[in-house]
Amino acid sequence: MTDASRLIAGVILLTVVTIEFGGYFMTKIVRGHVPMTGFQKSFARAGHAHAGVLVIFSLVGLLYVDQTGLSGFWLWVGRLGIPVAAVLMSGGFFASSAGKDRTAPNQFLWILWLGALSLAVGVLTLGIGLIVA
Repeated sequence: MTDASRLIAGVILLTVVTIEFGGYFMTKIVRGHVPMTGFQKSFARAGHAHAGVLVIFSLVGLLYVDQTGLSGFWLWVGRLGIPVAAVLMSGGFFASSAGKDRTAPNQFLWILWLGALSLAVGVLTLGIGLIVA
């Protein structure tokens, strides 16, 4: 593993503490200690789940990216596309459901879609890089 991938993996592992805090917060939500609409609860669950899954996926991707022939800009897209998606997609779920008694996404839903784009570009770059290596 290159030094850059190792450093990024270390930072990603440190983010697990924030996901753990999110899990604790989810227990408060499901026990009714945090008032939320059904829509907000579902987006909180989705945001938490996407964070956890995409962080694991990010770590797996870093194991593969150094096995590609990618270089320069595309190497960094392959390295960072998935971790950036983890931040943007989970953040998009939370930001777009923020507000008292919200029952539909607010104007911040675009953050979620930007994260989906980052995920798509990251996995396509990594996948193609592995195929042609």
